[in-house]
Amino acid sequence: MVALLWTGIVSYFCLVNSNEIPVINIPNLDKCIHTFFHLVFTFVWFLFFRKQLQSDNAIKPLMYSFVFSFVFGIAIEMLQQSITTTRHADILDVVANSTGAILAVFTVLICNKFNILNSILKK
Repeated sequence: MVALLWTGIVSYFCLVNSNEIPVINIPNLDKCIHTFFHLVFTFVWFLFFRKQLQSDNAIKPLMYSFVFSFVFGIAIEMLQQSITTTRHADILDVVANSTGAILAVFTVLICNKFNILNSILKK
């Protein structure tokens, strides 16, 4: 449920008319937002896939969530180009999305190494 909710939030903010979003003049803020969106996106989908696969091993759900995040990020960029009039596809957004997904992978691997995820998820 959380993964679907987050996917909806990301989709909305990436496809909404950009004239409706307040402008904050901080250089590359949008890239930081893309990175954050995909860090959380990859993490919540990892949790979803881990539960669905009933896996104690993090690798398979982590691969699924990373690939899903990567493909989703590219799809959103293509949709921005094709169905919006105030947005355009940007390869640097794809890089920022991928950076967020990679950060999520490292976060999961580090948490898994120190058994942090298991202790959190079992509560």
